[in-house]
Amino acid sequence: MAKASRPRGGGNPFESVLESISDGVFTVDDEWRITTFNRAAEEITGVSRREAIGRRCSDVFRSSMCGADCALKQTLGSGKPIIGKTGYIVNAGGERIPISVSTALLRDASGAVIGGAETFRDLSEIEALRQELEGKFHIGDLASRSPMMQRVFEVLPAVAASPSTVLLLGETGTGKELVARTIHALSPRNNGPFIAVNCGALPETLLESELFGYKAGAFTGAHKDKPGRFAMARGGTLLLDEIAEISPALQVKLLRVLQDRVYEPLGATRSEKADTRIITATNKDLGERMRRGQFREDLYYRVNVVRVELPPLRRRKEDIPLLVGQFIARFNRLQRKEIEGISPEALSLLIAHEWPGNIRELENVIEHAFILCRGGAIAIEHLPEELRASGGTPGKAGDVRSAHDLLDAQAIRAALERHHGNRAAAARDLGIHKTTIFRRIRKLGISLPGRRKKAVHTPKP
Repeated sequence: MAKASRPRGGGNPFESVLESISDGVFTVDDEWRITTFNRAAEEITGVSRREAIGRRCSDVFRSSMCGADCALKQTLGSGKPIIGKTGYIVNAGGERIPISVSTALLRDASGAVIGGAETFRDLSEIEALRQELEGKFHIGDLASRSPMMQRVFEVLPAVAASPSTVLLLGETGTGKELVARTIHALSPRNNGPFIAVNCGALPETLLESELFGYKAGAFTGAHKDKPGRFAMARGGTLLLDEIAEISPALQVKLLRVLQDRVYEPLGATRSEKADTRIITATNKDLGERMRRGQFREDLYYRVNVVRVELPPLRRRKEDIPLLVGQFIARFNRLQRKEIEGISPEALSLLIAHEWPGNIRELENVIEHAFILCRGGAIAIEHLPEELRASGGTPGKAGDVRSAHDLLDAQAIRAALERHHGNRAAAARDLGIHKTTIFRRIRKLGISLPGRRKKAVHTPKP
């Protein structure tokens, strides 16, 4: 039976303190029934004191930490307090509230344990701020802290909203298909299909039938109609990857699709409408190919309506820790492991590498490490031998410091570039004091844009 609720404050200095703090506080007896429930606890849970007192705490707190993971139960079992354990509760309105809890034993005047006490803090605002900050580094499935990629992030929503053809430029492995999928996901066509074709992986005759499809009897063995990728992508988006590899004859047919939005399947007697958004991608210099006569000039200007250039990983090394964290989380899910991260020494070696294969190479390195790492954090010995051989064996402190210097130098150079060499503006952009950026520029030997100063190269790990 529930006990009568006490008046708030009650003239007791201890209770007055409990009522004045912003953290939720409750106590339980040796039968896990709530004996004290302060004002903040009412506000966070949405449960009144009158409803809470006398009930078992698990009936009041619908929490991720109830049961075997109960922090208060662990404290009562071990006698040791727990500080700042995070989890969540579901309040009376059904909302999930992130919290951190701390626990202690509750003793009487003689020192005997008579129950437990727990404080819990609402982390909703902190979580909202964290998500807001993370949102600045994410768009769709893309994640980056690089100033160069941030400029790409800024234009992607406008690019996605437009029906214009997009040309994605970047080295192999820079994530062109992922950017194309993000454009599709942000576009008005996101309910339609996303179809990708690697134009460089198929011979010309097969590529034409793959793109446009064919009718029964079009050639020997064509016993029934087969829709092409343009038909499969109807209402959605079609990615033509490695567009520079298509033959001159097929370039003419693709030009007609882009100009008139119609195409003809092989063996067809009439045209079909191409109701699809077209995105093209290449790791080649299309402008140079056009000047050499290898790529049609009229087709070049049709695909080059909106151009998005993706920087190689070696120019955005500040993203390596973020990308490594993403790959570890994904491989933990896929392989049902619990790898806890990567050691500073191994991360230093990754940052020192030049990554000719870009993000795809980094992903393969982490997948390789998952095969060898049985638990804990990924260490140097879990990385591929060729990467360890090219980077040497780093020391623990010096190389981590060098890696940090490398990242600092890249961030400072990018900020100086954005602000045309204005160090004070670059410092504000980076959120540091101007004297700090002056000191870092001198230490790292960064030459300022437009200054006739002999550049001192940034030390490499």
